[in-house]
Amino acid sequence: MNPSIKLLLLLTIALEISFTTIISLNVALVLLAIIDLLWHGIKLRTLGWLLLVPLLPAIGLWSTQYINGSGNQTMMAWVLFTRIYAFVFTGATFTLTTNILQLADSLEQNWHLPAKFAYGVLAAYNLVPKIQHEVKVIHTAGLMRGQALSFWSPKLYFKAVLVAVNWSQNLAQAMTSHGFVEDAPRTHYRQVPLQARDWALLISGIILMQLGVFIIPWP
Repeated sequence: MNPSIKLLLLLTIALEISFTTIISLNVALVLLAIIDLLWHGIKLRTLGWLLLVPLLPAIGLWSTQYINGSGNQTMMAWVLFTRIYAFVFTGATFTLTTNILQLADSLEQNWHLPAKFAYGVLAAYNLVPKIQHEVKVIHTAGLMRGQALSFWSPKLYFKAVLVAVNWSQNLAQAMTSHGFVEDAPRTHYRQVPLQARDWALLISGIILMQLGVFIIPWP
């Protein structure tokens, strides 16, 4: 499925479940997402983490609504609990099965996102490992000067931001030196076509979501 179409479908689903209070629909979305993830070969260990990590915030929301909520407290508590997992698992069907490079290419070619923004996001994504390494270097350099920079120290991240700004300037100069011009017409080495099948999947997904929200009498 085209990455940008998949993103649009998932954003539509996320918007709809934000305004619905159907517990069974949330559970059905989680089950469908698990089937999709297994179909894409995602490991059971990863699925276990997806179940475990949101558990604490889900319990927090559940208990807050159950203790301090108004109206049908029990139902709304379970709505919020299952909604957290619906967000996590439907989001995982995108983040764990979509190539970031294909997404950037699709956003630029199919939705005419400015090339500078698309390549900027791609560059930032690829710089994440270097930023993590730079944070460790800054932390070690601080220790050598007798200054312990803790994980939550603003100085640690301020210095990392300064380094990232310097990298961004070097990257912009490198792109310009290779002939990159913002609004100039260009050909693409990697083509991401938008096919009729992608539109069919998007429309089918939206229709099924409307059936789930407005038609199916969930228990």
